[in-house]
Amino acid sequence: MEETSLTVLLGILILLILMSAYFSSSETAMMALNRYRLRHLIKHNHRGAIRAGKLLEKPDRLIGIILIGNNLVNFIAASVGTAIAFRLWGNLGFILAPVLLTIIVLIFAEVTPKTIAALYPEKIAYPSSILLLILLRVCYPAVWMINSVSNGLVKLCGLSVEEDTSHHLTKEELRTVLDESGALIPVKRHGMLMNILDLEKATVTDIMVPRNEVVGIDLEDDIEEILEIIGQSSHTLLPVFRKDLNEVIGFMHLRNISRMIGVEEINKAELMQLTEEAYFVPETTPLHTQLFKFQNNKRRMAMVVDEYGDVQGIVTLQDILEEIVGNFTTSLSEETDDIHPQNDGTYLINGTATIREINKALDWDLPIDGPKTLNGLLTELLEIIPEKNVCVRLPFYFVEILNVQDNAIKTVKMWSLEKMEAAQIQKSLFS
Repeated sequence: MEETSLTVLLGILILLILMSAYFSSSETAMMALNRYRLRHLIKHNHRGAIRAGKLLEKPDRLIGIILIGNNLVNFIAASVGTAIAFRLWGNLGFILAPVLLTIIVLIFAEVTPKTIAALYPEKIAYPSSILLLILLRVCYPAVWMINSVSNGLVKLCGLSVEEDTSHHLTKEELRTVLDESGALIPVKRHGMLMNILDLEKATVTDIMVPRNEVVGIDLEDDIEEILEIIGQSSHTLLPVFRKDLNEVIGFMHLRNISRMIGVEEINKAELMQLTEEAYFVPETTPLHTQLFKFQNNKRRMAMVVDEYGDVQGIVTLQDILEEIVGNFTTSLSEETDDIHPQNDGTYLINGTATIREINKALDWDLPIDGPKTLNGLLTELLEIIPEKNVCVRLPFYFVEILNVQDNAIKTVKMWSLEKMEAAQIQKSLFS
């Protein structure tokens, strides 16, 4: 070392620091790789991803070879740096060398390369995996010995080195991944994926058509009235019953009526022959479960019954699909007949409108863990059946009851306080 020139020693020190930076950046980049993107690239035969995947299959070996290389380089750099400091400052160099080397190594071999690797893991990990694989093969005996001792110490601590290290996402973690996807997933597809995750939070009761709004065929009616209902119906499936929905017989697909065009006289007996058997589901059935039931039973409509067996309404396959993809119509007036926007920013809403329907149509956040309809929400809050012209203030919303009939709230005027206040501020600024 005494015969080596100072220039050569400085060159060796710089080379060692660069090597230390390589090992430091490789470690951070490998550990920072997105495992799901890595698997995706491996499936598409990305060479860098395949190499990185092989290294990450045994993380203890990967860390072992990186730490062996990094520590070896750092210790040699410390010796070379001490020799340089001794030549420059004599005995004082033994004191200055550790301080200066610590600063140099931290800046150029640790913090800077690791920061770059954390920001751009793929750009660092994939190229560096070439040399790491070579070093792992060359130094495998040393890596195996060190890992054996290390794993033995881990077992002495009562921990398992064979623990499954695979990464599995929970539903909430998957929701977070979708939220952070940003522009990588188009807005509509992002909404569909989020809606799929939310399916199990809702039951068929939340989206069913309540029995008082069900349009169906009552076999007790005259045949002329029945044919008029069929001719005016906008639905493809209609329930068939006698007097009451609790006496439901089945469902009739209106396209089957075309078979009767050639019949001179259509009667109830012929209608009965076209009726499919009724299908019943409990009101507590989660939407994702009901979707699979529709698929397995080759059904598109079901009668929703409560714990006593009374029919509460109907749910269709289209209702569930709309929970995923959104309404098949575009404008607010087409989406629902229960919500009518006004020029002043308020909305006239029918009391029978469901809370979920209002939240979806207006992007509001009314509570959905209690009553299902707006009428139920207001009567539960007031604890009485109110008279008209009663005003109710909800968190972030204001309600004015306009019409009450048959012991139920029929029509309200409603608006979001935040949006109205923002509109008033904007109006005052430009007035």
